[in-house]
Amino acid sequence: MNKTFVLVHGAWSGKYAWDAVRPVLEQAGHRVITFDLPGHGSDPTPLGQLTLDSYVRATLALIRAEEGGPVVLVGHSMAGMIISQVAEQAPAEIDKLVYVCAYLPHDGQSAFDFADADSLLPPNLLVSADQLSATIKPEAIVPIFAADCPAYIQELVVSRHRPEALAPFQANVTLTEPNFGRVPKYYIETLQDVGISTHLQRLMIQENGAVAQVFALDCGHSPFFARPTELATILKDL
Repeated sequence: MNKTFVLVHGAWSGKYAWDAVRPVLEQAGHRVITFDLPGHGSDPTPLGQLTLDSYVRATLALIRAEEGGPVVLVGHSMAGMIISQVAEQAPAEIDKLVYVCAYLPHDGQSAFDFADADSLLPPNLLVSADQLSATIKPEAIVPIFAADCPAYIQELVVSRHRPEALAPFQANVTLTEPNFGRVPKYYIETLQDVGISTHLQRLMIQENGAVAQVFALDCGHSPFFARPTELATILKDL
């Protein structure tokens, strides 16, 4: 059965993250939607206007423009917060939620609520003077996002790195059992991850208690770069 996938990129990224995954899904007959979140890639929204709600509204608008029934909504990293809130607001329009080494929150949590001693992100954040955005120390970008990727991917990740708004990380999600709780959830672990550590991923899965199936990829925080075919195969077989 053909599906419609909506793939949501994470922080310090853009829709280009899915460029190697998309054709594998399309060749299998599925429809694939990728997009730049507000303030990312080619989207011109200023940093000061970025909120978790703006990300959720942008994702919802794409889903509601589809006429083919419920979609498989996939979120990488910070986008776990986005797809969770989207599912809360439109559960009937989501067939499955797929978390790709992503935050899997409880009601009331923000992305900043996840303690992760094994992650390289916290000690390498450079927060702007106005406290509105953050970048990652240049020497840490590749180790966090592309240590196991080809040189051209490492160059791409460094060249595309831009300040990331902090407000969306500080926003709490509102999740209920009748809405968010009713949508089937799947998780793809990454076993060499120093962005959102494997330890934290497994803790979130355990604490959620309702993940239907867990898959594992032996790679770092960017499986769409390091293991695109394997990632696409997991998605298309769901």
